[in-house]
Amino acid sequence: MHKNLIFVFFLIASFMDLKAQAYEYTIVTSIESVVPMGIGRSRIISSEEEINYENFTTSRTEDNKKQNKSKRSDAKVSNFDETKILNFYSATGINFQNVASNDAFLSSKVNKMIEEGWELAFVTSGVESDAGKGDGTGIFITRFIFKRLKS
Repeated sequence: MHKNLIFVFFLIASFMDLKAQAYEYTIVTSIESVVPMGIGRSRIISSEEEINYENFTTSRTEDNKKQNKSKRSDAKVSNFDETKILNFYSATGINFQNVASNDAFLSSKVNKMIEEGWELAFVTSGVESDAGKGDGTGIFITRFIFKRLKS
C-alpha cells in the first residue's frame, strides 16, 4: 500500500509539472511567388526580435475608448533573417526543380530550428493566385509555428 501511495504521488507530481511548463513561440514564413519567368520574389522570413502587440492595440468599448498612439511605422522589425528561395514558375510553367529546391531550403531551416530546441507545432498556408487575364501576380505563403520550453 505504501509503495502505491508513493507511485501515485510521483504520477500526480509529474502531471502537475507538465501543466506548469510555459512555452515560447516563433513563426517562420515562406513566401513563394507564382509569378512567371522569375519576376516575383520568394523568401523564407524569420524575425530576430519581438514586438509587444499590446503597444499597437486599440481597445474600443462604449465606456472606454482607449486610443493607441503608436504609429504603424513603429511596428516594423529591423532584425530578421531573409533567405532567398526560387519562384514556382519559369517561362514554360511550373518548375519542379525549383519546388524541390525550395523543399530542401525549408527542410534545412526546419532542421536547424529543431537543433536549436524548437518543436514544429503547427503549419498553416494560403494562396493568392493569378486572378485571370491581366493579373499575373500571386503568392503561396506558409507559416511554420514553432514552440519550445521557456528558459
